[in-house]
Amino acid sequence: MERKDLWLLHFSTFFFFLGYIVVAPLISPLAIQLGATPFVVGTVASVSSIFAFVLKPIGGILGDRGKSFEVMMFGTLFGALAGVFYVLSFFMKSLVIFAVGRAVHGMAAAFFFPSSLSTAIDLAPKGRVGETLGWRGTMFSISQLIGPALGGFMADYLGFQSAFLFTIIISLVGFLFVLKAYREVRTKVEVREQEEIKGSYRDLITAPFIFASFSLLFMVFAYSGMYTFLPAYYKISGLGTSVFGIYASIMGGFSLLTRVFGGREADKRGPVPVASIGIILITSAYLALLSYLLPPKAYLSAIVLGAGFGLTVPSLQMLALANLPKNIRGMGSSVYTMFFDLGYLSGPLILGYVAELEGYGRIFLFLPILTFLSLLSLIILKVVRRSKK
Repeated sequence: MERKDLWLLHFSTFFFFLGYIVVAPLISPLAIQLGATPFVVGTVASVSSIFAFVLKPIGGILGDRGKSFEVMMFGTLFGALAGVFYVLSFFMKSLVIFAVGRAVHGMAAAFFFPSSLSTAIDLAPKGRVGETLGWRGTMFSISQLIGPALGGFMADYLGFQSAFLFTIIISLVGFLFVLKAYREVRTKVEVREQEEIKGSYRDLITAPFIFASFSLLFMVFAYSGMYTFLPAYYKISGLGTSVFGIYASIMGGFSLLTRVFGGREADKRGPVPVASIGIILITSAYLALLSYLLPPKAYLSAIVLGAGFGLTVPSLQMLALANLPKNIRGMGSSVYTMFFDLGYLSGPLILGYVAELEGYGRIFLFLPILTFLSLLSLIILKVVRRSKK
């Protein structure tokens, strides 16, 4: 993939998500340090997804009106502003200010995430949409490989404030890459827009889009529960913040290994078979985590989990969005990623209530059930397609 415009876009994705994910393993430990109960921990973790969920249609509409790069730039700037609130919350010992920072980071995701996804598809070479999404996902995986461990170690050895300052700097670097990408591609985008078939928002109501979105919802529901409460479980078990950072980095590393492969296979074989194999791997990883919650054996589940995500994520994105008309792809990306946010806000809230009643360890029983529902969505899609034939 030699396209300079795509690589600038990919690098902007890397820096945005690095700034976003550095904070992720610190949310529940800091909330607990500030006196939060399990339910409040889940609520704080969900704040960013609530704001992202509400605001994404605005980002989608602006993207469909030719403002996708401007929207991404706003997203990176909001990411930096979120870091400012995180720093203030630490020095003022305020859970409320920290929650405000999570809300601002949710706004950042609402603007950056859908436009980044739809623009990558717009600029993808013909017949290589899955591969392009795989490379984009690789940027996310590299950020996930580096970010959680880096955030955890910075928090343990330099203090929470160092990770929050790093978020500000990295988000601003992401802004510079979006700006450079915009200058590279604005003429190309204008030409391609004239060649595209037009569609209406009613064209989003298709079986692939609907079932891919529900598959994403259940997968992320489970993932958010793991990502929120596994570090909390390690915290109350007397382990450091960096322990979950290592888990998440292993997961990100193995996701990195399979992202491009998964995208290329989706181009060749279709997205449904590749996504189905990925979800089966994810389910088996959660079953393994049930048996081995504590490291080092828990890290085995991180390997399988990462490999499964690498296959599933670009395949589901391709299934939902690749065949949409360009002029509605921004809104399509917004609605699709709203299912991500819905899963990410529902998981911590609902599973946080379970943890309040039963303890953190009990919530891991629900994760493989949720990912089976994700797989079931794709099975139903296959049945629907066969019945139509």
